[in-house]
Amino acid sequence: MNKNLHLFGIGAAIVDIQLQIQDHEFAELGLIKGTMNLVDAARQSELLRKFSHYDPHWKSGGSAANTVIGFAQMGGKAGLGSMLGKDHLGEFYANEFRELGIELHAPMLEDEATGTSLIVITPDSERTMNTALAVNAGYDKHHVPEDAIKRSEWLYFESFKFTEETGAAAIEEALFYAKKHDTKIAVSFSDTFVINVFGSHVRKAVLKSDLIFCNQAEAQAFADTDDADEAFHFLRKEAKHVAMTLGGDGSRILWEGHTYTIPPAHATPVDTTGAGDMYAAGVLYGLSHGYSPEEAGSIGSHAAARVISRMGARLPLDEIHAAKGAALKKQ
Repeated sequence: MNKNLHLFGIGAAIVDIQLQIQDHEFAELGLIKGTMNLVDAARQSELLRKFSHYDPHWKSGGSAANTVIGFAQMGGKAGLGSMLGKDHLGEFYANEFRELGIELHAPMLEDEATGTSLIVITPDSERTMNTALAVNAGYDKHHVPEDAIKRSEWLYFESFKFTEETGAAAIEEALFYAKKHDTKIAVSFSDTFVINVFGSHVRKAVLKSDLIFCNQAEAQAFADTDDADEAFHFLRKEAKHVAMTLGGDGSRILWEGHTYTIPPAHATPVDTTGAGDMYAAGVLYGLSHGYSPEEAGSIGSHAAARVISRMGARLPLDEIHAAKGAALKKQ
């Protein structure tokens, strides 16, 4: 079987609109810091008008998309399945993926808007997302490209897809194709909101997956505990392999029955957007390119540390190479 892609991701195609605001402005929004909030087009327009005096940072994004982009920048061959509106943001998104050399399976639909995420960053470097899925809400099982999954070593998807019935059906279809074509499966828990509200979908996906990615809060929500060790022990019983991040304390990887403790790569946080996505990119890159679980975890850790040290969920190519070099030098 010709596996000419290392990684194929499925997730919402979102144009990230990032801006830094003050605490008193955040308080007026009535949101919980560090969460992802789904909003409709009207609410998104209202928020954009409210902060129109700021100069935002625009980038193609989305959780799985960020991982796919980071993976490709590290040197892997990658693709993404999603949807775009036939508008200027959709063209912006597709052009960026062409420039990055990523295989994009994303129909552009007439009279539909491309998804956006207004990401507000407070002085403590915490990011809170307000996401309008727009055209992404229509992504269903008929849009899942069997051939791309067949040609890929890994399928990776974000649990955000479970927030829509059509998205849940699409993931079920993708899992079927992955099993059919011996493609390994990795899933990101995405957010505690997803675990708390759509946990049944996530649990079913975990049973079919080869690797799960989560942070400490998501793991604790999944295991219904306030203790990180208990949460990791619970995941050991539920999943084949686990990569669990612990913030400033590094991460733990369960691989082939062994637990590896990955030390943190030190950084001064500026913006935590994309930390988990970049960590997943590094781990998946390492595992798909012959590195040990410890080396893969270190690549993920160093890449995540660098991405939180700057604005945005992406890294320039020289920073990607520096992260890989620093990670492997320490092994």
